[in-house]
Amino acid sequence: MMAVTSACKDKMGMDNGKYVRYTPEQVDALERLYHECPKPSSLRRQQLIRECPILSNIEPKQIKVWFQNRRCREKQRKEASRLQAVNRKLTAMNKLLMEENDRLQKQVSHLVYENSFFRQQTQNGTLTSTDNSCESVVTSGQHHLTPQDPPKDASPAGLLSIAEETLTEFLSKATGTAVEWVQMPGMKPGPDSIGIIAISHGCSGVASRACGLVGLEPTRVAEILKDRPSWYRDCRAVDVLNVMSTGNGGTIELMYMQLYAPTTLAPARDFWLLRYTSVMEDGSLVVCERSLNNTQNGPSMPPVQHFVRAELLPSGYLIRPCEGGGSIIHIVDHMDLEPWSVPEVLRPLYESSTLLSQRTTLAALRQLRQISQEVSQPNVTGWGRRPAALRALGQRLSRGFNEAVNCFTDEGWSMIESNGIDDVTVHVNSSPGKLMGTILTYANGFPSMSNAVLCAKASMLLQNVPPAILLRFLREHRSEWADSGIDAYSVAAVKTGACSIPVSRVGCFGGQVILPLAHTIENEEFMEVIRLENMAQYRDDVVMPSDIFLLQVCNGVDESAVGTCAELIFAPIDASFSDDAPLLPSGFRIIPLESKSDASSPNRTLDLASTLEVGAAGSRASGDPMRSSGTAKSVMTIAFQFAFEMHLQESVAAMARQYVRSIIASVQRVALALSPSRLAPHATLRPPPATPEAHTLAGWIYQSYRFFLGVELLKPAAEGNDSILKTLWHHSDAVLCCSLKALPVFTFANQAGLDMLETTLVALQDMTLEKIFNDDGKKTLFAELPQIMQQGFACLQGGICMSSMGRPISYERAVAWKVLNEEEDAHCLCFMFVNWSFV
Repeated sequence: MMAVTSACKDKMGMDNGKYVRYTPEQVDALERLYHECPKPSSLRRQQLIRECPILSNIEPKQIKVWFQNRRCREKQRKEASRLQAVNRKLTAMNKLLMEENDRLQKQVSHLVYENSFFRQQTQNGTLTSTDNSCESVVTSGQHHLTPQDPPKDASPAGLLSIAEETLTEFLSKATGTAVEWVQMPGMKPGPDSIGIIAISHGCSGVASRACGLVGLEPTRVAEILKDRPSWYRDCRAVDVLNVMSTGNGGTIELMYMQLYAPTTLAPARDFWLLRYTSVMEDGSLVVCERSLNNTQNGPSMPPVQHFVRAELLPSGYLIRPCEGGGSIIHIVDHMDLEPWSVPEVLRPLYESSTLLSQRTTLAALRQLRQISQEVSQPNVTGWGRRPAALRALGQRLSRGFNEAVNCFTDEGWSMIESNGIDDVTVHVNSSPGKLMGTILTYANGFPSMSNAVLCAKASMLLQNVPPAILLRFLREHRSEWADSGIDAYSVAAVKTGACSIPVSRVGCFGGQVILPLAHTIENEEFMEVIRLENMAQYRDDVVMPSDIFLLQVCNGVDESAVGTCAELIFAPIDASFSDDAPLLPSGFRIIPLESKSDASSPNRTLDLASTLEVGAAGSRASGDPMRSSGTAKSVMTIAFQFAFEMHLQESVAAMARQYVRSIIASVQRVALALSPSRLAPHATLRPPPATPEAHTLAGWIYQSYRFFLGVELLKPAAEGNDSILKTLWHHSDAVLCCSLKALPVFTFANQAGLDMLETTLVALQDMTLEKIFNDDGKKTLFAELPQIMQQGFACLQGGICMSSMGRPISYERAVAWKVLNEEEDAHCLCFMFVNWSFV
């Protein structure tokens, strides 16, 4: 009997009653089923046995084990593949860091030699301004053409000589010591960082340098980078006027490039360039560029009206293939932007290597990383993906705003005479075919036969206001500056026959709903759709939809990114918006004015201090970029575009001027409220009505926590509420206070609380407690509120809440307690969210 049983088991594929031997046919059948359903239920497994006769001699339990093993092998395979990719990335990064270390050692040796040379010359008293040997050291290997240099000509041989010279100088900057590089503020190299970023110190012009890894082949990298208008937002056009091949397999291109002016207060820049593309002996691909000028006796390009001819010093891209795929890339941007041609207050814009790095060098790396992610993860959905169509929309919004700021005559723009006050400039375009199309048609109930576009713009100087904080406020609180009537006009294309267009009061506004659309890898830019609700009630004489939609792109809201330009650009769209629909962008641009000495100082502290941190005398630490000296400045440019019918030009121009002036007044009011000096406890933190000063409130929070929970919340460095406020402000957990009203509103938060809710101290006062919790969180909160009021405190279990941007936040636990004032009356409720993080 036992022999028969054993034989039966062998026949069924059992091995010693423990393992199953599957035939190749059975394995193929199970593999097909696995790809259809990797984790079948017991009912599904029994169904598989009935549907597949070839599996009928295998027990359901054994099939369950097979699927478990198969899922385990798949998980191990994916993990092994991931670890191999990480290992390749770490190997390439290690190689890059070793090369950077070698370069830095050479730079140190070079500086030590210079130092000893100057010391010797000083001691000997022989250092003179005419000492040629000293001059050779001071130039630090930088090569500048002088009248003694042999002139080049426009022949192929002459251009090749310029190209080879450009290649040598570029490589000396990218991998050598031709420029003294210092680490970019806030940029730390690592396997997950964007790269190694540096800016120049003590060289002519402005220069930045980046080294990084991208998951694209060198030829693809070069193709992307050479298409500069596709990723460089400041680039208006690049025209290749001539292309010639060289004997070594390279190509030389003669190009003309135009850059937009960043503000209305400065002219645009253009360049006459030579670009040299070649392959080096080690297989590296090099694309290098430089300006052509009369000194080199090369082919010339006559000056262009409304442009200042700037100079591009030897710059470019060194692209090397990585083992296992991808590329190691070195980027150098070195320019002389002719700062003499702009007002003195704006010259820091053209003397800041930090700004050049943020807007040019980092923009190139981010474009490469974004495309690399789209190629490697084509099926990823959600916020993490930013496909080419969305990138193109962002580019169109930015380009349209730049066109509005510049209003070039070759695009059909002409200036309208001012009304005696020159604070707002108005341009009109009566043939805006390239800007918006000849007819704007919306499916929401109104066609617009507009035949002209009007642009009202202005620039203003801001002091002591971080651009990121101001821009976030403008984004989150549209009602503080926008006018619903004017927004309606911009969408309806001013479809009214009135001789004068009334301007409704700023702040008369429906609701705003922000609908996230996409964002880039580093979250430095995000795109969203803004729905302005209940707008029809404001204009009864114009047929319009009840809700207005804006496509909006926002960047530069990261306060830790030093030198970043902050932008908020939007354009009206309708519900049936298509990729090729006309856009009429308007918005704001805020650029920090960083002095050249501050931007290039290698000893500058790079960490941004808290807006509440001050010294004993009320002045900030020396390393804080927003110093108490009041010299931290930025320039804001505002540009708004309106589609209209030509016969209404006079009334629309008056309306646009008045609207932009009202926005300027609103921005000045908001900027004054957001000034860091207003947020410092010694400078009287701007409290909401009926609330105490910040340092007093901090003392109440500290004492109440100790009273109700019997433990210390903080360990202040010294006695006194000032020290308590400083310690509370830097506490790692999010601490938020809300009022005791029927609808609790937030009144105070520490830095972690503001970071968690992604808001500011001023904007915080418009947020209610219930809005940050999901349904489960609200139930828990309302259930615990009676205990908090009776017992004085409660401990809440972990859960999920939402930031002001709509991002989900997980927290390990939360503690809530009553905050008592000096009369022991309940002043507010305080919540502390422990170990929070964005999901």
